Amino acid sequence: MATKSADKARRKFKFERRMGRIVMNPLVTALDRLGVRSSLVVELETIGRKSSEPRRVPLAGRIDGNDLWVISQHGRRAGWAYNIAANPNVRVRVNNEWRTGTATFEPDDDVRARARSFGGGGRFGQSATAFTMRAMESDPISVRIALD
Repeated sequence: MATKSADKARRKFKFERRMGRIVMNPLVTALDRLGVRSSLVVELETIGRKSSEPRRVPLAGRIDGNDLWVISQHGRRAGWAYNIAANPNVRVRVNNEWRTGTATFEPDDDVRARARSFGGGGRFGQSATAFTMRAMESDPISVRIALD
């Protein structure tokens, strides 16, 4: 029985990763180029662990004091999470301003509460954001970026 569950989780992870890479990330990037931006979306730039080249990915995030919080929906298996594990120094674009920081995984953080805090104003925005993140996740973990 555990094998079926593990197979289902692996299939979900692969499907969600493909959806992100092929549909969601290019769509958000294209909208950004057209000037259509959401205050919820931040752009994270990591350094590729193999290529040493900058790698950018749009993510949902929220500033809290001098920290930026994002959620890796696939935990440490996300490509950008591997890059952070290899080099935690990152750049983030928030509201068209690039800032540097240091990223750390926060396994003790309440991912569900964090996702609810990302939503826009009102109960609907919070619920919709949390629902979307929950539907797309496989092994979520919070990531705190301490901004310089």
